[in-house]
Parts: sequence; C-alpha cells; structure tokens
Amino acid sequence: MKYAIEVRGLEKKYGSKMVLKGLNFQIVKGEIFALLGVNGAGKTTTLECIEGLRKYDGGTIVVNGKMGIQLQSSSLPAHIKPMEAIKLFAKWNQTSINNAMLKALGIKEIEKSQYLQLSTGQKRRLHLALALIGNPDIIFLDEPTAGLDVEARLALHEQIRNLKSQGKTIVLASHDMAEVEALCDRIAILNSGKIVFCGTPSELTDKVGRRYYIHLKTQESEKYFETTNIEDTLISLLNECKQKKIQILDIKVDRGSLEQHFIKMARR
Repeated sequence: MKYAIEVRGLEKKYGSKMVLKGLNFQIVKGEIFALLGVNGAGKTTTLECIEGLRKYDGGTIVVNGKMGIQLQSSSLPAHIKPMEAIKLFAKWNQTSINNAMLKALGIKEIEKSQYLQLSTGQKRRLHLALALIGNPDIIFLDEPTAGLDVEARLALHEQIRNLKSQGKTIVLASHDMAEVEALCDRIAILNSGKIVFCGTPSELTDKVGRRYYIHLKTQESEKYFETTNIEDTLISLLNECKQKKIQILDIKVDRGSLEQHFIKMARR
C-alpha cells in the first residue's frame, strides 16, 4: 500500500455544529506530515478521529499499519518511575523492550527518578518512548516540543528524523512553523472544517505567491517594504537613497516564512 492513512469525506459534528466538513487527504508511508490550523479549525478533532479516540459522523478512515500516539497533554502517576512505565507498556503491547531506543531517547539517564521529578523535556521523551514501545508503523505527535528549551527541541527533532529514516510515518500537529518547515515533507491546512491546502511547503509558497520583505535602516529611519518584484524594488530604493544622499546602515531581505504563508492561507 502506498498510503499509511487515507481519509475520505470525513465529517464530524457537535450537536448541530458541523466541525469537519468532508475532509479528503492521504498520508504517504514514510513521510512526515503536518496538520495545521488556527484554534478551532478542527485539527485536534481530525487527529482524534484517525487515532480512534473520537467517533465521527460520516466518511471513511483507513489506517494501514500499527499506531503509536503521543498526546499533547499526557500524564502518568506521580511516583511511577520511567522504567516501571516502560515495562508496563511493554507488557500491554506484548513486546520486548528496545534498549537501543531507550538509550537514544535518554530514558536510561532518568530511570531511577519518579515521574513528578522529571523536567518537561524528560517527560516528553518518556511519552515518546511509550508511544514507540509497540514498534508502531505510524506515530502521532501532538505538539511534541511544546514547553521545551532549544537544546531539548533540537534533540527531539533529531529523534523524529531518525524515526523517519527507519521508514516510520510521522503525523505531526504543531503551532511552531519553523519546526514544521524544518521537519515536514508535506502539510495540510485546515480552516473552518475544510482542507484549504495540502502539499509541500514550497508548493504553499507558490500557491500564496512569492513575496519579499525588505528592512531598510538608514541614518534617518527604519522602513519595511513588501514586494513581489525584488529586483525593481531594491534598485528603486537604492537609487532614491543615493539621489537624496541618505546613508544606508543596513538592509535585509526575507523571502517570507512558512508562518507568513500559513497565516495568509488560513485567513483565505
């Protein structure tokens, strides 16, 4: 099978309010796929329907593989130790413990600590380890780096890339656009219960339109310009400064981030 997940005509309503309005998308095996949307767009509901945590009212969902789930908000008993939780989950899944995976996630370093003593980053790594216990084919990560410092985020990103290199399919929900741009092969954007875009980050840039942002700092002021024609705009600005004998202290050009493109698409 080419697809790890196939969603067709997915509908979900709460009372009389239709939250998901016939979603159609596929997730290819072995890719990192992100589901994005502003608050209330329906991304959490979509993930919960796929994961089997929430019933849906219409459409079909086909999952081709075993799932491992790391929820955004998870907790364990305060006094349980990481290895106790690992052994418990391994017994539930009727599988052996992968010590190499535990070492890679740094679980061995905290195995004697109690859950309440762990930092946010340590808890995130433990929850990911628990999601991987059954050697799943498809891994759901909901805001996996929320609350982590820079070092912990980079370490977790490396683990996600390692999982992909093993042929795992990663389904990611995140508000961090830099994270999505760095990790994901494709993204889907939800708006008001509908998919308004599904493709690669570069395809999103092409769809929204390539826009450039210029920050010009002179002795007199700092100004920002937005343009689709970088060559003509820069030449015009430089000529104007030269004619008026204005000294340029700094000039920066930004092609526009995924976050800027996402906001434009979501607002549409």
